[in-house]
Amino acid sequence: MSTGIINPGAFIRTSREFPEELHQLSFEVNKAYLDTANAVNSRTVGLFPVNRPAITGDAYFITSVKQQTLRQVYNFTTTTAIDHGIKNVNPGQFTKHTGGTYTDGIDSFGLPFATSVAVAGLITFYVTTTQIIFVLGAGAPALTSGFIVLEWLVKT
Repeated sequence: MSTGIINPGAFIRTSREFPEELHQLSFEVNKAYLDTANAVNSRTVGLFPVNRPAITGDAYFITSVKQQTLRQVYNFTTTTAIDHGIKNVNPGQFTKHTGGTYTDGIDSFGLPFATSVAVAGLITFYVTTTQIIFVLGAGAPALTSGFIVLEWLVKT
């Protein structure tokens, strides 16, 4: 196993011998519970809610202090700017713009977080301190609906 791994406790061992003596059993059960709680709490949470943020379970150490992130999904039916409603955020706090997808009613297309400059044939987006802004390139498919996923650092 490699040395220097930050999360060796993220995995629960698959077997454990429990003693018969009550005091030792109590100790082992408590240890097993802590091992389980620590492993579960260090996992990424797979919730993608609309209209309210969810804790992702991701941990960033950008400032050498653990910071968690929040995730939210934004649905849309036009390319009008979306007020994201994230309070006290600056663009440097966004960690993942996992983009999203949209449809023209027939086909499905990827929606990349890319640039504030129009790219022929694409719809892209970027994020300001208050809004999600769409950028339409010439010849981009028509859009009928879609969603974007944003994740950002919680200010400490």
